[in-house]
Amino acid sequence: MLALSGAEYYVLLLMAVTLLLLMSGRLPPDLVAILVLLSLSLPGIITTEQALSGFASPAVITIAGLFIITVALEHTGVVSWISEHLAQLSGNTESRMISVFMVAGAFLSLFVNNIAAGAVLLPAAVRVSTQAGIRPSKVLIPLAYGTLVGGMATILTTANIVMSSILEDHGYHALTMLDFFPSGGAMVVSSLLFMVLLGRYLLPERDPLSGIDMRAQSSDLPETYQLDERLWEAHVSPTSMLSGQSLRESRIGEMLGVTVLAILHDRHVKLHPDPREPIYTYDTLILLGREERVCQMESMGLVIQRARSDYTEELMDPAMPPTEMIIAPRASVIGQTLKELQFRSKYGLTAIALWRGTRSYRTDVGIMPLQAGDALFVVGPLARIQMLAREPDYIFPHGPPAPMPDTRRGIWAALIAVLVIGLAAFHWIAAPEAMLAGAVALVLTGCIRIPEVYRAIEWRILVLIAAMVPLGIAMQTTGLAAHIGQVFTTLLLPFGALALIAGMYLFTVLITQVIGGQVAALVVGPLAITVALQAQVNPTAMAVAVSMACSVSFLTPIAHPVNLLMLTPGGYTAQDFLRIGSGMTVVCFITLLVVMPLFWQLTLP
Repeated sequence: MLALSGAEYYVLLLMAVTLLLLMSGRLPPDLVAILVLLSLSLPGIITTEQALSGFASPAVITIAGLFIITVALEHTGVVSWISEHLAQLSGNTESRMISVFMVAGAFLSLFVNNIAAGAVLLPAAVRVSTQAGIRPSKVLIPLAYGTLVGGMATILTTANIVMSSILEDHGYHALTMLDFFPSGGAMVVSSLLFMVLLGRYLLPERDPLSGIDMRAQSSDLPETYQLDERLWEAHVSPTSMLSGQSLRESRIGEMLGVTVLAILHDRHVKLHPDPREPIYTYDTLILLGREERVCQMESMGLVIQRARSDYTEELMDPAMPPTEMIIAPRASVIGQTLKELQFRSKYGLTAIALWRGTRSYRTDVGIMPLQAGDALFVVGPLARIQMLAREPDYIFPHGPPAPMPDTRRGIWAALIAVLVIGLAAFHWIAAPEAMLAGAVALVLTGCIRIPEVYRAIEWRILVLIAAMVPLGIAMQTTGLAAHIGQVFTTLLLPFGALALIAGMYLFTVLITQVIGGQVAALVVGPLAITVALQAQVNPTAMAVAVSMACSVSFLTPIAHPVNLLMLTPGGYTAQDFLRIGSGMTVVCFITLLVVMPLFWQLTLP
């Protein structure tokens, strides 16, 4: 039994509460991190300077710069150009398609963050697989896992940057691309072999959770979203209180959560009616919503009846094609409703239905808080849809692609990114300075505008990282890290340095499944370096092993946002990730046991 001081017990209890809060999801992770900061500074466990030191951390500046460079590459079309050319190599066989998209995900993850790599390759993977007669469920999990293992082979992953910063805080050299590429590259190769030789037989052959793979035919979407079940005709009687009012004045959608799809007036059909559209006597409203909601409108002087089954075909207008889009992970719109976003007035589009989990919602769509991975069935003018496609919060599996920017900006963005990332990755220039210089160069060359710079930075991630740094400091200053390190050392060191590294790796993998790799690096990182120094194990080797463990987010769809991104278009369940991810986790662990002694001196001289 360890003899801990009062301060150590306090920090240990705070760690437990923090993990529970992060696992429950009741509070945003960045808010939890700020509460941790205050809980350590106000009682005097750490000083004010230590509490705020994370906001001046080189890791935070580096990650902010990486966000800017990633968005610049996306906006200038560089990432899309690469993904399209990689997709052309996929062929028509399942094994080749899995190989190409897994390697493509790993390749892009070397230079941009995992979510961006997955998001830009997702439409290409869905399109190519459906054209070849292969279900997207056979391709999308390999794509997600490819981006994750690709993150093991580069310094430009958030957890890897955090671990490099922790190592520097202990007086050691920062990690470089050369530290990660050999070990991480081996992880990529072994994972690819597993997926092609065995894992692909574990992949389900399943329809997506929405209409995403319907051979890109928008005409299938009404059937997929089961619109016929909730389609109604409402005839305006001469005594109706709605006669003479506009749609907005009628407050049909606001009060009842019902969508007006069309208005029939004097044999003319007005699809996607404007809120200012007037309602006249003898008009017929085509409504979408639950029966009990629609029938409430009888009190307004409307005659309600089931709509004809062929109405969905009549609602198909080539000028206003039905389109499906997915809410991207970490999108700024998550948690907000379409009503709060003023989606209709801002974009001129109507959201008819929402697909979440395994079902379609056709009522109250406008007041449902959006979640990552939700699929929305929208209709409206093609030009408006193309405008929405430029927004980073929404992913269009079948397009329409946003118009490609001019080639000059793309070339400038690519050259600047390669130069800056190369200088930072090999530590020829300190990473924070390199990233800031790259961001400035991208602005000066017109590749990204100042307002886009501030939108590109995921401030919640930066606050999360900066506010969690004090927890590591508290573990060090109170001696808790040393005491926990003794437990690991006592249990594992008798079996050798590799056993200690492997034990810390598995511990990190476990933590990563419930709180994510970014937070896991902040929680486990200081402890791992302390353990290494106590046991005279190479701290750099330990840092690389823990960094790679933070990318082993294979077991659940919520372990990493890129998994969640693939959930709906692939039609996956949590069991799919557990089944295939378990094999990937075992393969990566075996690979670790092989590569660590091969590429690293495990003990200090």
